[in-house]
Order: sequence, then structure tokens, then C-alpha cells
Amino acid sequence: MGEALRVGIAGLGTVGASVARLLEQTGAELTRQCGRPIAVAAVSARDRSRDRGVDLSAAQWFDDPVDLAKSAYIDVFVELVGGEEGAARASVRAALEAGRHVVTANKALLARHGLELAAIAEKKGVLLNYEAAVAGGIPVIKTMREALAGNTIERVFGILNGTCNYILTRMEAEGISFEDCLANAQRLGYAEADPTFDIEGNDTAHKLSILTSLAFGTRIAPDDIYLEGISNITQADIRAAGELGYRIKLLGVAQRTESGIEQRVHPTMVPTASVIAQVHGVTNAVAIETDILGELLMSGPGAGGNATASAVIGDIADIAKSRPGFQHGPVFGRPARELKPYKRARMRSHAGGYFIRLTVRDQAGVFAAIARRMADNHISLESIVQRAANAESEKTVILVTHETTEAAVRKAVEGITKDGHLTDTPQVIRIERAE
Repeated sequence: MGEALRVGIAGLGTVGASVARLLEQTGAELTRQCGRPIAVAAVSARDRSRDRGVDLSAAQWFDDPVDLAKSAYIDVFVELVGGEEGAARASVRAALEAGRHVVTANKALLARHGLELAAIAEKKGVLLNYEAAVAGGIPVIKTMREALAGNTIERVFGILNGTCNYILTRMEAEGISFEDCLANAQRLGYAEADPTFDIEGNDTAHKLSILTSLAFGTRIAPDDIYLEGISNITQADIRAAGELGYRIKLLGVAQRTESGIEQRVHPTMVPTASVIAQVHGVTNAVAIETDILGELLMSGPGAGGNATASAVIGDIADIAKSRPGFQHGPVFGRPARELKPYKRARMRSHAGGYFIRLTVRDQAGVFAAIARRMADNHISLESIVQRAANAESEKTVILVTHETTEAAVRKAVEGITKDGHLTDTPQVIRIERAE
């Protein structure tokens, strides 16, 4: 039996408290699996008096997480403070520089500073583990870094934000508005008081940028992602999708193309019979397409104290199992210095086509103008449906296109808008037929 692995936890919110509690509850089993005990030796939190459901009286307390990170009391620094700058960045960097292993659930930190931190970890010969940063309890990082060695990944995509998936699921199941679903998600704790980061796709984009680096050996590029959230999804879109045989999901997609790497986050219509369409509520799902294995789909809890804590503990256990002198693998699957500059792919045709919803004035010449704009941009239509809108003077027009480019669709819709025929903001959603 080896010496105890001494863990320092910075941040004792929902996840941090769950980590401490689960380490205590599963201590005997972890000791058997890892060959050594794992002990919470030190913690850092703003409020020492708060009851977190676990006895931390034996742990050394630090007011400053940076001091904890550099402390001789610990072997592993667990960063659960959050945020891409400030205490989170300073403490992780300090821990790595001091030769401490690091475990973090902070996707924003990794998306912005992952390359810098990976370089330090590799120089110091320590581990930087981050399973909990992407898709909660789903072991996608370990799968991509280790289990898929030898495979060439062509595409990775999935549902990476439980808040958005919960809202879209309820909108479809109960026929209620986006605003009402969001308010309910906030009451249940699935959405923050300020939900912008989730519903506008930023959270998904940060996670996708990490997966892109792992999949394609490129430097993390969170600012090179086409980004669109779900705040403009309406019941009209949900109903129309169902009638056409689709379900709307917020997907993050990264794929290799001849001209570079394509990264995008946006609402997507997927066939209701597809596996990804069956992922409901706060559940996450990640699909990985490779040359050898084909398609691998993993689904599971994407958020919450226990799901995230499970991933954190798995990362701590990996460190406990490692031994001095062991050569650790690179943080992002390849040495940080060998990660290639990110090359954004050129705009290309989208095989699944597009769903376009227009609310137009009920007057002569409107359909002819719409058809002309589509033809001018070389867009072929698979179907066109007209139905009554809320006002007697309006009509809703739903177009489904054949394969075309994002640029062509946006240009056509812009032209229709300039023609003055629209009475509401147009809606454009990609259709993914292969999912």
C-alpha cells in the first residue's frame, strides 16, 4: 500500500462539495482500486462556516486558492473555482509550476489558456486532467486521448449543454414557449440566473473547441466557431420540425474537410428516428466518427454535482494509480508544441439542406419575389408550405432546401428581408439528415 495521495480542492460549491463527500464515502473502494488512499488534505473556499454535508475539519484551509495550489500539503490541485481568468487561471498555473498534478472541470479556462497550461504541465512532467470539463460524467476525453489511439477522427459532434437540451425537450413535449421553459429551468437549477452563456451557445463552443483539438491535433480556437444559440427558437419551429419528421437540438459539430477544420454550434433539425434525437432533458451525448471504428456514440448525465464529481474523481484516481518516473501522455493527445495552427475550413455545401421559416405579408407578388431570390442564389427547393399566421394579413411560408451553402441561404434571406415582404424575423435552421 502506497502513501496517501493528498488532494487540495479549490471551490466548495455543488461540485466541490460532491467531490469531497464522494471521496469520503468511496474511500475504501478507491484505495483498493488505486493501491493507495486518497485524502482531502486542504481546501479553499470563501465561506468556512457553510455546511457542505461533509466533514472537512481535518483539512487545511486556505483563503487564497493560489496559496493552496503552491502548498506543500498537497500532491494534486483540484480547480473548481470557475472562470477563464482570475483565481482559476492563476491557481492552476501556480500548481503546475510547483510540480503539482491538476484536475479541473473548467472548460472556459481550457478553451482560452489550455495550450499555455498544457505546455507547462508537459515541461514539469505532471498531469493536467479535465474529464469533467466536457459532457459531465461521459468519459469522452479519456476515450479520445487513450481508447481511440490509432484511429483517425473525421467528425465529432453532439449535445453538449444540458440546459439547452432540457429547454428544447420541454418546448416539444409540452408546447410551451422558450421563455417559460427557461424560467422553469432556472427554478429547477438547470439554468443560471444569467443564462446567456448557455442559451447563446458559448458553453457548447468552449467544450467543442477542446474536442476539436483532441480530435484533429490543432491548437484550441474558440473564436473560430460559427455560433448560434436557441433563444430565437419558437413553437412554430418546433411544430414545423415535427411535421417534417425532425426534432430540434443544439449541436456542436467539428469535422475535417479538404480545406481545413469546420467548427459550428447551432440549432439543428435531426430525424426523429435518429439516436441523437432520442437524447432528452439534461442528458448529453457525443458521437465520434473514425476511420477504423466507425461511429461511436456516448450518452449520459452532462451536468449536476454527482455527474461532474464522478469525472473529477476518475481523474484523481488516474493520478493515484500513476507512479513516480512514469512518462505521462500529452494533455491534448499530442505534445503542446506539436499542435498545428487551426485552419478554418472554407464555406461549403451542406448536404442536409436548410429549413427556412418566413412570416410574410399576405399580398400578391410575395411568392414570386421569394422564388426569385432563391433562384438568384442557385438554391433548389425540396418543398414549400404556406399556412395562416396569427394575423389575417400575414402568412407563414416554410421552405426546405436541397443541398446548398450557408452563404447562399443567408444572402437569399437578406434579399427577401430587403424586399420588405417580411413582418417578423426570419428563421434559418440546418437540417442534418445523417444523424
